[in-house]
Amino acid sequence: MPLPAPFDRLRLPLIGSPLFIVSGPELVIAQCKAGIIGSFPALNARPQTLLDEWLHQITEELAKHNRENPDRPAAPFAVNQIVHRSNDRVMADMATCEKWQVPLVITSLGARTEIFDAVRGWGGISMHDVINNRFANKAIEKGADGLIPVAAGAGGHAGTQSPFALMQEIREWFDGLVALSGSIANGASVLSAQAMGADFGYAGSAFIATEEANADQAYKQGIVDGSAEGIVYSNLFTGVHGNYLRSSIENAGLDPDDLPTSDPSKMNFGSGGNTKAKAWKDIWGSGQGIGAVKTLGTVEDMVARIEREYHAAKARMLADSDYTSWQD
Repeated sequence: MPLPAPFDRLRLPLIGSPLFIVSGPELVIAQCKAGIIGSFPALNARPQTLLDEWLHQITEELAKHNRENPDRPAAPFAVNQIVHRSNDRVMADMATCEKWQVPLVITSLGARTEIFDAVRGWGGISMHDVINNRFANKAIEKGADGLIPVAAGAGGHAGTQSPFALMQEIREWFDGLVALSGSIANGASVLSAQAMGADFGYAGSAFIATEEANADQAYKQGIVDGSAEGIVYSNLFTGVHGNYLRSSIENAGLDPDDLPTSDPSKMNFGSGGNTKAKAWKDIWGSGQGIGAVKTLGTVEDMVARIEREYHAAKARMLADSDYTSWQD
């Protein structure tokens, strides 16, 4: 389907996913100026009043960029809302988002009609994280405009289903906006997401290894040095299953191959109350696609690399010789 404005002016069909602690105004602004959608979790702005300052900064800097670069406007930005009932500031955060007319709101851990209605009321678009087709149906029934299937291999809180299966089932009944998450870290994977029916790729872990990311230098280097085999899937640290860097678990004095199971009813999104090691601060989230990240650099460096790979992959697919071989 044709992308609605302002999503039709992207350099690449790519959303930089919200990263707890790591995503702040600097990263979001750099992503949007580079031509992809940048996003951050509202909970990263602490105290809550800081969210207003961040949205002011992002809005003003992107508007300035657009005035100075009318032929290369910035991509829109997004704010991620954790709408689980344990988040007692979500409505205050939503009021701040309404004040600044946030163009895209990404919701996670619970689909709530009042949230989707509020976004629609100020003219924004909402997309909801899902890990299976059942949750996808519920989100659309409750009013979400689009979906973010979080497939196996995604960083942080992630599902276990193959992206092929997940996209196939969702596209049987839903023709709205979809951003596919799960090991999206190079141009070929973005093109593959489109081939499966997604409108966007949804990439997070790769951007941890950028200058603009608010991450410890050791975390950034861990992304560069890491690979798929160095990712551990566990619910110990927040109560929700997620993917984490093995090296950070080992550095916390834990055995990645012998982690206990946490009580899901004791969800903890930030303080890591299930262990002394704190999720996101000490235990670092990462997806399985980080083998594509070879060096540290700027967001522009990262987007330029993915763009080159994207067009190279598309050229390979369209080459006559390749097409002929597929028919044999």
